[in-house]
Amino acid sequence: MRPLWSPSHALPDLAPEAKGKTVLILANPTSGGYNPRKLEKIQSYLTEAGCRVTLRLTKHAGEIGEVAADPRLAVNVLAIAGGDGSVNDAIAGFQTNPAAPDLAVIPCGTANVLAHELGLPSRPAAIARAILNHRTQPLHFGLANGHPFILMASAGFDAEVVHGISLALKRKFGKLAYVFTALKIGLSRDSSDINVDVDGQEFTGKLVVATNGRFYGGPFVVCPDASVTTHGLHVLVLRKDDPVSAVRFGLALLMGRVHKAKGVTVTAFEKARFFAKRPVAVQIDGDAFGTTPVMIEAAKDELAIVVP
Repeated sequence: MRPLWSPSHALPDLAPEAKGKTVLILANPTSGGYNPRKLEKIQSYLTEAGCRVTLRLTKHAGEIGEVAADPRLAVNVLAIAGGDGSVNDAIAGFQTNPAAPDLAVIPCGTANVLAHELGLPSRPAAIARAILNHRTQPLHFGLANGHPFILMASAGFDAEVVHGISLALKRKFGKLAYVFTALKIGLSRDSSDINVDVDGQEFTGKLVVATNGRFYGGPFVVCPDASVTTHGLHVLVLRKDDPVSAVRFGLALLMGRVHKAKGVTVTAFEKARFFAKRPVAVQIDGDAFGTTPVMIEAAKDELAIVVP
């Protein structure tokens, strides 16, 4: 087998402090895009550049959060290889770690919206270069009933899909599993009105999304003014979900014009409350998160995340 490293793989122009850096790559082997060869290449690049690197595969649900919360985690960079849900687990763990390391993300999951937000690279050499150069930006996040989310918290149809999706189907079909589940639920669901109190102003809609960034569901822009690197959240309210409104919303999403679409309201906020007469499904960063009511607010703290 040809070795992973050769002189042609050299990474020039690295920061002098790259050597001696300690890096833990924590990978979720059940994520849709898990790629052991890719992780081995990244580990090889980092090791050859003088880093002390450990590659660890999780063995049970919640392990990423446990590792991130451990105050004995003595590394410079914790690199999460997984999807947005795996990164969310790390952020949640960091909340109780008084000396949390800087965070790096190796996009490997079914959904990698954060990678779109930050322009993160996908090639092993570029990922290794970013970790070695160790340039960071502040990563801001929101709180849903006190639990952190990096990208979004929503109530309505998309959350119903997240609640209803089969893990086996997700592993087998990846993103297509969401399409299959959405079609199944969409043909039989009975939608509910969702009330939203936004800094004292009230709205009513069928789909409500609190977003911390520009993108939703991948490379689709829902709020051009938002950014995960600046403080503050925005809420999107889709007032109707009848077939015509749903098609209009979908087309606007594909065109990056949701914030200007008819029947859609997007506004900045500090605190919001989602509630309904009967419980409505809620999701955060692509994982199920119970039902309404839910209180949403911008976190006061920030983290450091490695960027290209």
